[in-house]
Amino acid sequence: MTSTLIWIAVALFAIGLYLSWTAGRLDRLHARIDAARAALDAQLLRRASVTQELATSGVLDPAASILLYEAAHAARQAEEEQREVAESELSQALRAVFAETPQVDAVREAPGGEEAARELTEAVRRVPMARRFHNDAVRAARALRRHRKVRWFRLAGHAPFPMAFEMDDESPAALADRPS
Repeated sequence: MTSTLIWIAVALFAIGLYLSWTAGRLDRLHARIDAARAALDAQLLRRASVTQELATSGVLDPAASILLYEAAHAARQAEEEQREVAESELSQALRAVFAETPQVDAVREAPGGEEAARELTEAVRRVPMARRFHNDAVRAARALRRHRKVRWFRLAGHAPFPMAFEMDDESPAALADRPS
């Protein structure tokens, strides 16, 4: 009788230890999502800021300046529910303006244009990486949260179900071909 109780206690302890480890893993994944989202937000803000600076610098023609400025402004001011759409529209505006290499060359030849083009190229390249890191963390957390043990024992607590950030983040061809 005593040995049975000891084995039951050991089994319950092992199960509790495993559930505690799983909850800790899930908590670390949620922290990773938060950090990746903050990094993504920073890169999106940087891209919009650099785009607005370039649009107001007088380096671009007026139509391109207005298009980029309005798209960047909309991306910076977008509410959370509309953020993915606004960021996608900024990507499309950047592709429309910088579809041709001569446009990038014209920016580079203007005073201060080399630095502006370099900053924009770096900002545009970092957004897809930051989004990929965020979405990978979301995917890992979702996979763990789908397990029965997580649902049955409510190991996720009251944390919201993680959502991926889906947007068009394709770089403009003329910027992607250039070294930064």
